[in-house]
Amino acid sequence: MAAPLHPDCLTLLDMVKASGRPAFNLISPEEARELYAAGRPVLQPPPPEVAEARDLTLPGGNRARLYRPAGSAPGQVLPGMLYMHGGGWVFGDIDTHDHLARSLANEAGCAVLSVDYRLAPEHRFPAAIEDCAAAFRHMAANAASYGMDPARLAVGGDSAGGSMAAVLALMARDGALPPVKFQLLLYPATDMAMRHESYARFTGGVPLTTVIMEWFRDHYAPDPTTWNDWRASPLRASSLAGTAPAYVLTVAHDPLCDEGRDYAARLEREGVRVQHLHAADMLHGMLTMGAIIRPAATYISGAAAALRDGLA
Repeated sequence: MAAPLHPDCLTLLDMVKASGRPAFNLISPEEARELYAAGRPVLQPPPPEVAEARDLTLPGGNRARLYRPAGSAPGQVLPGMLYMHGGGWVFGDIDTHDHLARSLANEAGCAVLSVDYRLAPEHRFPAAIEDCAAAFRHMAANAASYGMDPARLAVGGDSAGGSMAAVLALMARDGALPPVKFQLLLYPATDMAMRHESYARFTGGVPLTTVIMEWFRDHYAPDPTTWNDWRASPLRASSLAGTAPAYVLTVAHDPLCDEGRDYAARLEREGVRVQHLHAADMLHGMLTMGAIIRPAATYISGAAAALRDGLA
């Protein structure tokens, strides 16, 4: 049984109910993208000032945005992170996660390259992974031009993006990507089979339910034979040993809760240095809802502190 939700989370749920907003699984992916993007001005605080926020087009054609933290000098070499947004592989982009990327850059004192990747169902698994891996290779190869130290690079993301950050850390361990020094996994999806007990707990009443997760999966990875692939389900990798030190955030009111906790526990068991913070009164997506859920700022600061220390 989960602890009661924080009062700010209850306020958010009341707002969603009063708005009459349809559940994502009841609308098309295109409508879901518009609905998700439209929530940004209501749910997020004003974006913090940074020293630089530069829009880029990566070699494959995907958009990206480079953030350099407030107070950093133009020529200063900083640690860097590739950030992958959440949105169930179906929606979200660098704009919906602009506030979070800016906050992490400022509070961790690192440069952040936030990337778009091809979305489902137009582009199914493993398209998103391929895009993010290519973006990390590009970032590492061009670290000097981005003012990044190639020896201090991290991967990070929330939800679907957290899943892909975990996958990139595994790829780096195996030599398929340049070295990763730290992985920031914010309520990550780690198992496409969706058989953990928390899926039975959250069938309604919260923004992310089991039915909505199944809707995401049906768009991104509809073929059950792909669910055992560790690039779709990093929890199913034969070994997590040797991956970069990690910070894992899980929230209790979330169908992804148990698989995230299992991932953190496996990292620890297999000898990876890991910090795991579990928020018993929070719900999925709260980091991008800080205008309503005020404790989000504290959780962003905690993640940024772990990132700063991991890249020191």
